[in-house]
Amino acid sequence: MALFGVAVLAAGQLPAQTLPTPSSAPPSTPAAPNFQGSVVTATAAAQPIDLSLDEAIQRGLTTNLGIILSGTQTAGARAQRLSELQALLPEVDFNAQESEMQTDLPAEGLRIPGIPTIIGPFGYTDLRATLKWSLVDLNALHSYMAARHNFRAAQLSAADARDMVVMTVGNAYLLVLADQAQVASVEAQVATAKVSLDQAVANHQAGTAPLLDELRARVDYQTLEQQLIAAQDSLEKDKLALARTIGLPMEQKFNLTDQVPYSDFDNLDVNALIHEAEANRKDLAALVEDTRAAEEQRKAATAERLPTVKFDGDYGDIGVNVAHSHGTGNASGTLSVPLFQEFELRGEAQQAQAQLDTERAQLSDRRAQIDADVRDALFDIQTAQQQVRVARSSMSLANEALKEAQERYANGVSDNLAVSQAQQSVAQADEQYVTSLYRDNVAKLGLARALGEGQNYKSYLGGK
Repeated sequence: MALFGVAVLAAGQLPAQTLPTPSSAPPSTPAAPNFQGSVVTATAAAQPIDLSLDEAIQRGLTTNLGIILSGTQTAGARAQRLSELQALLPEVDFNAQESEMQTDLPAEGLRIPGIPTIIGPFGYTDLRATLKWSLVDLNALHSYMAARHNFRAAQLSAADARDMVVMTVGNAYLLVLADQAQVASVEAQVATAKVSLDQAVANHQAGTAPLLDELRARVDYQTLEQQLIAAQDSLEKDKLALARTIGLPMEQKFNLTDQVPYSDFDNLDVNALIHEAEANRKDLAALVEDTRAAEEQRKAATAERLPTVKFDGDYGDIGVNVAHSHGTGNASGTLSVPLFQEFELRGEAQQAQAQLDTERAQLSDRRAQIDADVRDALFDIQTAQQQVRVARSSMSLANEALKEAQERYANGVSDNLAVSQAQQSVAQADEQYVTSLYRDNVAKLGLARALGEGQNYKSYLGGK
């Protein structure tokens, strides 16, 4: 059945006869498989629950695996930024030492007449604070700046992940709606075929029709029964896939409360939409930050050749005890210049330059991909809307032709071959209509994703 290949055709990856996956993610999103999973935290309810598209998306924004992983990546980038910041700040430590000692002079090799062989016990108290500070370290400064850009990129990627969840969950929800419409259509066709079969059986028993009419009607009926079984199987599997994306337990039964939306999109300015996408896409902004981070890492590699200035100092209070003590301190400055490290420094610089070139190439490619995403989505919407209009007309004509063929067969004007052919035309027209509606809505979700407005999906499914 054509519906089974629509989601895959939208992704442009597999043949049309392959069962679809519920997330037709744009090719610009390499981590798409993560968004097909979730973390299940709830238990299954005894009764089926009602689930709207809004509720499904809100569940996905909380439990989807892609959202959770993007959060952990952001936390890791934040921790890295803090670690790099510490290299620029002074390190202050405090030590409190209380010592108690006793010395055996003969054991130390000292045998002096008139002096006791054992000295002690004696002790002292030392309270001391130490300060270490890299006053001039450009390598550490640029490494910190790179960590800041990486953290910002992680935040932007987390925001982009929310759009991906909307795309994935919305696609899965619409696919289940299409499956339900397909099942209902095939059930109606099975009922119609059963009427035709009963009529053919009655005519054959009455001697007014040959056995061929009955056999033809029975084959049509059983073929539709097989299609119904396959459609029901696809519906249950796609409901499981939807549950996986939003964190529902696999045993939880649910009913979709929304209907298949449809509205026309007209008079869209392609160039204006492309500019809007470049301004809104969080994945593009994240790549910009990644490129800036790579630039800072390249500067950090160059700065390793430069001198560093460090300060070390301590101040404390030392004596027999706190009441009988005096202050002591120490301060020193260190100037360090790397010598005879040419191969190491040159290798690190070349690695940083290669990473920077990679980020710049990916950034350029992403800009082109955004342009292609917008244009592809608009082409898909335009094509799907035309298919919807044609499919509606085909459904009307096919049903009229079936009615006419049934009346002619009932009146004995013709055999039931025309009825069989008309039933096949009705089945094909219904399937094309369901498929085109699904394709249209997925294309609109794809446009919202391409423009970086995935969370504003309602205005796209309802018309913009």
